[in-house]
Amino acid sequence: MIYLQLFWEFFKTGLFSIGGGLATLPFLYEMSNKTHWFSHADIADMIAISESTPGAIGINMSTFAGFKTAGYPGGVIATLALATPSLIIILIISSFLKKFQESHHVQNALYGLRPASIAMITAAGLNVAKVALVNIDAFLASRNITDLFLWKAILLGIVIFAGQKIFPKVHPIAFIVFSAVIGIVFRFAGA
Repeated sequence: MIYLQLFWEFFKTGLFSIGGGLATLPFLYEMSNKTHWFSHADIADMIAISESTPGAIGINMSTFAGFKTAGYPGGVIATLALATPSLIIILIISSFLKKFQESHHVQNALYGLRPASIAMITAAGLNVAKVALVNIDAFLASRNITDLFLWKAILLGIVIFAGQKIFPKVHPIAFIVFSAVIGIVFRFAGA
């Protein structure tokens, strides 16, 4: 039963997450709230792992989420479920490619989908920022505004952002490795 539910949830995600891998995030948050298969913190981990590994982020996240939910079979099922709608749609579109390419209705639909994709990715980014940079539970416990923010995570984010702007020729992998090392140091030092 869990496998069918997993397939259905990720099939819907693959069908409606227009705009690429990050557009799957709102669906993952909704899935987390509804099924409790994984937490919002797990989603932040999924993003970190998916961004750090080769492959499409949406596929990587579905594999991780499926594995977390139901082991290896869950990872395979979630991955196939997420990819299946795209495969079906591409096969249909490719058979009518010329007609779709010149269709004003299709062009108008794509015009409307672009801002929707950006809005979904932005909403997902804000949710990730909330998980990665804010500690609401600590703030509610202490009512001290300084406990609301995860200052080391914010500082690391600023350093990485600035580093990418100052050193644009440095490969993104270097920033990912640097961030992972700093995270290990912070956790090891009990910081």
